Amino acid sequence: MTAPDAAPVRPGEELPVGALREALRGRVPGDVDALEVLQFPGGFSNLTYLLRLGEQEYVLRRAPLGPLPKGAHDMTREANLLSRIHPVLPVAPAPLLVVEDAGVIGSPFYLMERRRGTVVRTSLPPEYRELPGAPERLGAALIDTLADLHAVDIDAAGLRDLGKPEGFNRRQVDGWAGRWRRAREALKDTGDLPPPAELRDELVIAWLEAHTPTETAHALVHNDFKLDNLMLDPHDPGRVVALLDWEMTTLGDPLVDLGLTLTYWTMPELPGGAPNRVGAAAPGFPDRDALVALYEARSGRPVADILPWYEVLGHFKLAVIVIQIFARYRLGQTQDPRFAPLAGQAAWLMRRAWDLILKQDAPRE
Repeated sequence: MTAPDAAPVRPGEELPVGALREALRGRVPGDVDALEVLQFPGGFSNLTYLLRLGEQEYVLRRAPLGPLPKGAHDMTREANLLSRIHPVLPVAPAPLLVVEDAGVIGSPFYLMERRRGTVVRTSLPPEYRELPGAPERLGAALIDTLADLHAVDIDAAGLRDLGKPEGFNRRQVDGWAGRWRRAREALKDTGDLPPPAELRDELVIAWLEAHTPTETAHALVHNDFKLDNLMLDPHDPGRVVALLDWEMTTLGDPLVDLGLTLTYWTMPELPGGAPNRVGAAAPGFPDRDALVALYEARSGRPVADILPWYEVLGHFKLAVIVIQIFARYRLGQTQDPRFAPLAGQAAWLMRRAWDLILKQDAPRE
C-alpha cells in the first residue's frame, strides 16, 4: 500500500534493500525485516524516500545519481544542520540517523522524522478548495515561515559558525557564475543553449557583479525557499507542518532567500512546461507586490526598493540549478525523463533576468 504522498520508486533509482536493511538493524526502532521502500516523486535534485519498518516510518535523503559538483548534495552536512536548527525552529524536521558509508546505498544518507501534510505544487489541492481564503492563507504561511527563519537569533542559538555572512552576496555571484560557465562548457557542442550573444548570460553576470550590495543583515538563509518545500496541515493551509530541503542552508543576506522565493512565485511554468503553477498568476493568490508587503510587515524590514538585484540573482541562481540538472541528463549521468526540457527553462530564466535588468536600468520619468 502506497502513502498518499509517496509512490513506487522510479526505475533506475532503486535502493539496495538488503544492504539498507542491515545498515538500519539495531539502529532505529521498527521491524527492519519488514522494510518497504517508496519514493517521494517531487523534486528535481536530491532523492527522497519513504521507509516503512512495520509501524514505523522514516524519510531517507540521499544525493542524486551521477557525478556531482564538488561540495554539492552533502547529506551529512544537511543532517548536521538540521540537528542544530530543529531545536530553535521546529518546522525543521529532526534528523535521526546519519550513515556516511557510501558503500551501503551508493552515497551517504540520513534518516529524518516522518511528518505528514500537504505539499502544494501545481494547483490548489482538493482539501483546500472549499476553505474560505485558502490561497491568501497559504501565501501568508509562506512568508510567515520565511520571516521566522530569518528572525532566528544566530548568536543566541549558537549558529554563528554555520557560515561566513560577510561578503556573502559577492560569493553568491562568483559561485553561481562559475557553475553556470562549467555547465555551459559541458554543453558547448550540444546546441541545447542559445549562443551567449542571444542569451545575454555574461551580461547578466556582469550586471550582478557591478551592482552587488552589502549584506542587509546576517541571518539563516535556506537558499531554496519555495512553496513546495513547505508541508502544510491538510485542514489548515495557514499552518506549516515542516520546511524541507535544507541542503544549501548557510548564513548570509536574508533577501537572497526572498529574491529566489519571488522568482519561483512569479514563474509562469514548472520545469517541463507544466502550466498553472501556484503563485502570482493563480486566481486568489497574493501577487508579487503583496508577498513583498507581507514580508515587510512580518519581518519589520523595508525591502521593496532594494529587491531588484536579489530578484535578478534569484532568476540567475535558478537558471544555474536547472542547467546543472539538465547537463547531467544530457551527458547520460541520469535517466529521469523529467529533465529533458530543462535547457529551455534555463534559457527562459536567463532571458527573464536580463529583462528585469533592463527594467531596472530604464530611465524613470
